[in-house]
Amino acid sequence: MARAGWLLTTVGALTLGACVTINVYFPAAAAEKAADRIIDEVWGEQSGQNSNQDSKPAGAGATQGHAPAPLGTLMLAVLNVVIPTASAQANLDISTPAVNALQSAMAARHTSLAAFYDSGAIGVTDEGLIALRDANALALQDRPKANNLVAAENRDRNNLYQAIAQANGHPEWEPNIRATFARRWIERAKPGWWYESRGTWRKR
Repeated sequence: MARAGWLLTTVGALTLGACVTINVYFPAAAAEKAADRIIDEVWGEQSGQNSNQDSKPAGAGATQGHAPAPLGTLMLAVLNVVIPTASAQANLDISTPAVNALQSAMAARHTSLAAFYDSGAIGVTDEGLIALRDANALALQDRPKANNLVAAENRDRNNLYQAIAQANGHPEWEPNIRATFARRWIERAKPGWWYESRGTWRKR
């Protein structure tokens, strides 16, 4: 009886502690999945390139060899029922009207930006934005247009990262979402496009 009482007390304490912190972590895998989905919609022709799929060996997590001690098994079972595990969150919400509107505007703009990416005039920065990398790659009459497109794209990207964080109830996630998108914009860029890495421009 004493052991059972101690078990209940321990589980209760763990439950209360977990409830305080549950679901406040940044779901990196879900953010990467969301970034890839949006990038596919915006860029289109890169659909499915370089996407990272989480995989586990067959039977991962299954108990092998001797079973855990009865006390450990009971505690884990109780915690799994009472406390939803953070890893159960498989997706971020990217379906809000604000996110959809920004994604659509960026996709429409990409048809004009693509030629500038291809020429090397514009590159992808390591802050999740784009920049006019080489004005000399543009005809003089095209420079105002390129500058306007870059400004509009960066405005929408900044708003997108904020909108995703807010849609999921965690505005403090915006820097993490930005960092995830920054990495995936670069990794999914077309061969021949330019990207920034620690202040240096490199070619894919």
